[in-house]
Formats: sequence, structure tokens, C-alpha cells
Amino acid sequence: MNVRAQLALALLAGLALNANASVITLQVATTSPAAQANAAAYKLAVDAALANPAAYKGSKSVAVYDNLTVKSYFGSISNYAFESTINFGVTAAQAGTWNFRTGVDFGFGGALFVDGVALGYNTHDMWWANNYSAANGSLQGALNLAAGNHVLKVYGLEACCDGGQQAQFKAANAAGYKTFASNDTLNAVPEPVSIATFGLGAGALALVRRRRRKSA
Repeated sequence: MNVRAQLALALLAGLALNANASVITLQVATTSPAAQANAAAYKLAVDAALANPAAYKGSKSVAVYDNLTVKSYFGSISNYAFESTINFGVTAAQAGTWNFRTGVDFGFGGALFVDGVALGYNTHDMWWANNYSAANGSLQGALNLAAGNHVLKVYGLEACCDGGQQAQFKAANAAGYKTFASNDTLNAVPEPVSIATFGLGAGALALVRRRRRKSA
């Protein structure tokens, strides 16, 4: 196998190893929870709590957004602000109106955003109980998405109890909802190392071509 072919294979292998589908991250901080007036107020309240070094409990990666509890990742905490971030990709074939829903346990309500757009909020004591039809149990909304990378965020304020949560999507023209997971079928969102690998591989291939021109 010639050098060019070897470099091309190495490049593809690097991209495959470092690609992922949905990337799910949780952040939690202690706070004095209170119901907020609107979606933007929930975002501000949670962001303020997370920005406080004395209150911040850290960031955790999650494989599957199903039966998710704060105590599973951060230990038992009372009176906290919760933020989950899901980075996901949309192919050209998937572009269109997407539906989102997340079952939550937020004693003082919460909000759902996609790409910075508020899709819904609820100021009540929210408890999902594994039923998307439950009153005050979930945050739901829809948004038209173009091909590319997108970000879903869930903000919530809780005092105690920490029930299981779930987040799902229904892609454009899809038959039903699917749960966000690191191995879901969404378009891969390359990690920074993948981009770096691509740049190194492309540079190496260019160098090989220049050397061959000089020796010709």
C-alpha cells in the first residue's frame, strides 16, 4: 500500500473513532429555588447558580437520557438548579419540523430551549411519572431545523425528591419519538479532535503530493 493510501485510511479511522451522535451533558448547582416568570427567567436563574463557584457541583457526561436522576451523577442534593445540554446533528434528509419532549421532576418548574429558542416552560410543581400525558409533567415543543449541528437545553429548579427524567426527539417525517443517547441514529457531531485529525491528514496528503512533484 502506498503512503497516500495509508494516510487516507488513517484519516478515516481517526474520524470514525472520534465521531459521536448525541452528546449529553449535565450541570448542577445548589440554589434557593423559586418559580420563575417565563422561560428566559428560568435560563437566567439556572445560569446564575451554575456560575457561582461555591454552589457549582460539576459537569457530567450521560450515555442515555432515560430514567436520569441527579443523585445518580452528583449524589443526593436538595435545593438545586439543573441544566442539561444535548448537542446533536441533523442531516439534509432529516431537515424540517422536529418535535421535542422531556419528562422532568422540577418542584419549581423549568424551561426547554432548542438553539436558543424557548419552546416551552412551566411554573408549576412538575412531576413526569413516566407519562407524557400527565398534567405539569413534561416540557414539549417543535422547531424547524436545517441540516447542521443543534443544541437542546433543559433548565429546572428543584427542592427535593429527584425523580427520573427523560428527553426524546421526533425527527422530521419520523414515525415516532426516540430517546436521546450517545449511540442514537442522529447525524454524528464531530469532536474537536476529529477536526484536528482531518486537518493533519489533509496536510500530510498535501505534503506527499508536493514531494512527488519535486521528484518527478
